[in-house]
Amino acid sequence: MHRLFVAIRPPADIRSRLLGLMQGVKGARWQDDEQLHITLRFIGEVDGRQAEDAAAVLDSVRASPVSVAVAGVGSFGSRGRTNAIWAGVRPHEPLAHLHRKIDQALVRTGLEPERRAYLPHITLARFGRESGGVEAFLADHAGLASPPFEIAAFGLYESHLGHEGASYALVQRYLLS
Repeated sequence: MHRLFVAIRPPADIRSRLLGLMQGVKGARWQDDEQLHITLRFIGEVDGRQAEDAAAVLDSVRASPVSVAVAGVGSFGSRGRTNAIWAGVRPHEPLAHLHRKIDQALVRTGLEPERRAYLPHITLARFGRESGGVEAFLADHAGLASPPFEIAAFGLYESHLGHEGASYALVQRYLLS
């Protein structure tokens, strides 16, 4: 089985800037440089044939390169508990458009369509049962902003879960044209 997702790697200077923010929150499992990405579509567990079909169909996705910037921070949670903190990416619409194209292509291979609302972001930290200081972190970095950067490609990644968290391997890269 293969655990796959489609994502964009921000440029090294953007990743470095985000890594510099990662401190001061109790219970945070901060992402490392290799884990920083903007998810376009989570695929999940698939067999070898489905993985090959996904890799092939993504080559048919056509979209123009887009310019985006990091903008603000936020958190995801459930039942009053924070699960993750993230940096936002704006504008949303060009990435949402690319997300829809990728989703439509993957549905043609027999995968279920994405049902969750799409919010472009870069996960900075994940949390287990314990978290603290999230509100202070969010307030301190609410004005986070980066210069615009161009996205000219996306990739299909495989996720390997381990004791130290997830590691990601690029399966295939696709240029936007």
